[in-house]
Amino acid sequence: MLRSSHALAALLAIAFPSAATAASPQSFKGEYTVSFLGLSIAKSTFSSRYENGAYAIEGSVTAAGLAKLFDDTRGTVSSKGTIAGKKMVPQAFRADYTSGKKASVVDIRFANGTVTSTQVVPTPGKRDPKSWVPISAGDLASVLDPMAATVIHADSLDQVCGRTVKFYDGEMRANLTLAYASKGTISVPGYKGDTVTCRMGFEPVAGYRKGRKALNYLKNRSRMMVTFAPLGQTGVYAPIHATVGTQIGTLTISAGRFEAVQ
Repeated sequence: MLRSSHALAALLAIAFPSAATAASPQSFKGEYTVSFLGLSIAKSTFSSRYENGAYAIEGSVTAAGLAKLFDDTRGTVSSKGTIAGKKMVPQAFRADYTSGKKASVVDIRFANGTVTSTQVVPTPGKRDPKSWVPISAGDLASVLDPMAATVIHADSLDQVCGRTVKFYDGEMRANLTLAYASKGTISVPGYKGDTVTCRMGFEPVAGYRKGRKALNYLKNRSRMMVTFAPLGQTGVYAPIHATVGTQIGTLTISAGRFEAVQ
């Protein structure tokens, strides 16, 4: 159950609006639907606030539609930190999930962008050293949490893609690569305007079991596309639509609302 919670957090991370470099307080709101093969399986709502070089984000995720018949997962996610130039510097990340009567927690603390502690409940089982890729101290320096990992600071839409982002979800360290795919426009409640779509690559670094089929598929075969839109005039770009190819079909994350709240 722990690994499935991590996977859900990582996939939903691409739908989290995040920090803005703003002198005056600014707030943003996002509502998203996660669907699989055209059927709604989860819904999420997030609110965030940015003031005096700091950010705080809170969100909720619940199973929806047919998924509730098989896995009534629900949870809350929070992230906070500071903004240095065009870089987010996380301080704390926490995810609390329940699935039926089973509960899981991921709590990560940072100092200057480096992980200082990780608490995972339930505690992961013993790892086979022959197949497990361990995490070193160097792997946990200059990393982002799952909520911050896919929010981009850039001078324009043209500069959103063409970068690598390092993230840590409490167990696995991985890199996300963004390569330019196309430009377009979109209209959803709260936003109507230009977008840029990046092809996203996934590269596990440490904290995973060798030969795991799902990870190998994401790394070598999955087609992952993320469409970004600007959060107001902040210079921050957040995902507004994404598709993730899995071994059994395509997962789609779509914004039902994407707006700056003044």
